[in-house]
Amino acid sequence: MATLPNALPKLAADPTGRALGLGLPPGRLTGTLLWHADAVAAPGDWAAFGKARAAGLIPLLIDVGGSQGGPERWELVPDAASYPGDHDPEEVLAEYWEDLADDDWPGLAPEPEPAGPDPDAVATDLAEHLLTDGTWLKEPRLALVPARRSADIAAAIGWSGPVNHEDDVARLCAVLRSWEDRFGIRVVALTSDQLIVSVAAPPTTPEAARAVTAEHYAFCPDDVDRSGLPTLDAYAEQLIDREFWSFWWD
Repeated sequence: MATLPNALPKLAADPTGRALGLGLPPGRLTGTLLWHADAVAAPGDWAAFGKARAAGLIPLLIDVGGSQGGPERWELVPDAASYPGDHDPEEVLAEYWEDLADDDWPGLAPEPEPAGPDPDAVATDLAEHLLTDGTWLKEPRLALVPARRSADIAAAIGWSGPVNHEDDVARLCAVLRSWEDRFGIRVVALTSDQLIVSVAAPPTTPEAARAVTAEHYAFCPDDVDRSGLPTLDAYAEQLIDREFWSFWWD
């Protein structure tokens, strides 16, 4: 995939990141894919790392406490990812839908009007929630990833969480780009197999939520099928005004 200049190698010689205008705590590099702090992430860390964007690094929460441990054990394969911009998100979703459903693909959900609050502010709020709630992430760490935009993080590191659904994660990132544009999502957290995004402009009506549900089902059928909800309409109901979405692939 096309890449930007990667600032991470500079951290090997300058672990504090001062040359990049950063003041990083002790941490470690996973090759040239990501950096993460050694200490457990605390409330306020996400906002403090926001300035890393000026160095081409996107903040991310990762969980090193799952069965797969930290990212050095996540089987990251960046060479297996293409470039998200080379894929049409609707074509990707329609292809998945055709394999899952008997009816025709209903098309993309419309962009909400008016636009929601600042997406980065909503992402900060979600990061704070994840770090204080204590149920979503067992051992959270603040990470930095060299990526063009939040939606590209999974492709930039070659994340293999959805490999049983899609072996080129850039196709899913193309959908995330579309959600960034329409719903103001930001990728906030990754585990070895789970993705959590903030949503600045979630659906506000049952009709809009049903349209988004079709996209969720195509994007991550495992998550919808294992939700415990009896129908897609029931799943749609819990999307109304919800400012984060989570996805887990078996």
